[in-house]
Amino acid sequence: MSIIGRTGVDTNMGGTIGAEQRIEAEQHWATKGDVRLAVYRKRLAGAGDQPILFLVHGSSFGGQGGFDLDVPGKPGYSFMEEFARRGFDVWTMDFEGYGRSSRTQSNSNLSMAAEDLRVATDVVFERTGKRSAMFYGSSSGALRAALFGEAHPDRVERVILDAFVFTGEGAPTLIKRRERLEEWRSSHIRKVDRAFFHSIFNRDLPGTSEEGIADALADYELALGDTMPTGTYLDMCANLPVVTPEKLACPVMIVRGEHDGIATEQDLLDYFARLGTNDRRFVVIPGMAHVSYLSKNRAIFFQAMEEFLRPPARTL
Repeated sequence: MSIIGRTGVDTNMGGTIGAEQRIEAEQHWATKGDVRLAVYRKRLAGAGDQPILFLVHGSSFGGQGGFDLDVPGKPGYSFMEEFARRGFDVWTMDFEGYGRSSRTQSNSNLSMAAEDLRVATDVVFERTGKRSAMFYGSSSGALRAALFGEAHPDRVERVILDAFVFTGEGAPTLIKRRERLEEWRSSHIRKVDRAFFHSIFNRDLPGTSEEGIADALADYELALGDTMPTGTYLDMCANLPVVTPEKLACPVMIVRGEHDGIATEQDLLDYFARLGTNDRRFVVIPGMAHVSYLSKNRAIFFQAMEEFLRPPARTL
């Protein structure tokens, strides 16, 4: 069951576009039994029919926190607004245990992803009258997006898998994370603090993101709580692979930051070679680490992403 909640309108947040191009924002609620899931939307006010882009968050911050970030004194860090200005109807959500969604005893593991995304996209389709969308997922969000594409191919037109991992073999970040595997197994939540948010941007190569990004993200997330679910950490450390590339038949773009330690390039190429589609791209972004859309080189990533989402017409 899906329930539509409150909506609202934001004025121009970027400061560089006219009033006729102000960004409109909405918040909705999807329900999964007793669990309420927050769903967010941004688009140009008064826009007509637009392609839907759904952004899927990862393990350590929610959808609005990561994809609609306000960094004091540094405009241009809202992924949602960036693609709203490019003519997309942009949506995201907080999975169970994240952001403004219900915080339960569940560890919000990857097996829950398809159902969370199903009820969230029910809201999207109810509001837009459409029956499918394009998807972007980052890190464990990329695994969630791939799993959703496998389970509900009729809802997924195209998918971008960014900061993705397949088997995890040889991945520096996961090798380090497995040192705390018993901790992830013993509790449904893990504590986070300001230092943790800084570590996300510094663990691969310090300097790939601007100063102030980690603090802005920490300010947003810690105001909502100081815990995150352990499920995706546990799955990525102990249960990979969780996806079956042959089952993903829509057009796929895999994006890898040059310095990202979540997977080796060979691991990603092995997945890429087995995809159930020949409409596929493999993109490496130079000077980028794990969080592409909050990096200094995000403009390169945004260009590659839009080119994939808006391909020229095919004749064969």
